[in-house]
Amino acid sequence: ATPMAAALVNLELSAPCAPNERVVIHHNGMMFAEVTDDAGMFTTTIPALSETSVFIASFASGEGAVANAKVEEISSFDRAVVQMQGNLGVGLHAREFGAAYGEKGHIWREAPGEIADGATGFGGFLIQLGDASLESPLMAEVYSFPSGFAKEIGSVELSVDIEITAANCNKDIEAQTLQTSRGTQITVQTLDMSMPACDAIGDFLMLKKMVNDMKVAFN
Repeated sequence: ATPMAAALVNLELSAPCAPNERVVIHHNGMMFAEVTDDAGMFTTTIPALSETSVFIASFASGEGAVANAKVEEISSFDRAVVQMQGNLGVGLHAREFGAAYGEKGHIWREAPGEIADGATGFGGFLIQLGDASLESPLMAEVYSFPSGFAKEIGSVELSVDIEITAANCNKDIEAQTLQTSRGTQITVQTLDMSMPACDAIGDFLMLKKMVNDMKVAFN
């Protein structure tokens, strides 16, 4: 586990005995599933959720590994996570400084922003974790904002939005959010809800209470 700019960590896994195997990565309550390559290798970039970061890789066989990293930059970032099992149409949306949906400053999976902006204080960015093609995928989306050295003051509106699709309509779904301000205590909320009937396919549900807005002020 190697610290990078913007309080990110480059995680590398080498498991020659487990090529093309599902592996679940755990970090401070966040978890997502990926798959190793033909040589048993896997690498990804993870937003750290604490200064003393512990990452656990676990295989279905019970084998696993642990890596640690000290991420001092987390003291300058606010982070929000939404995680879920399956492709549920659940997504994290951030609207920076009054931005409307679809405008510049609306950060989500289709417009994830730039890590370079986060590293220099110009805006937030979103990273998606997990392999959606796996059976029973474990997915996570992480939004990061450089609250400690932002070039602008104001607020970032956050919400969890759910698109009603043929895969989730008229079903019960579960998701979870995690949120931390500058690497302090992580707040966890769990969503367990029944989705609308399938005649509502294409509509969106916006859940404001699953995540708290971020307030940005000059230090």
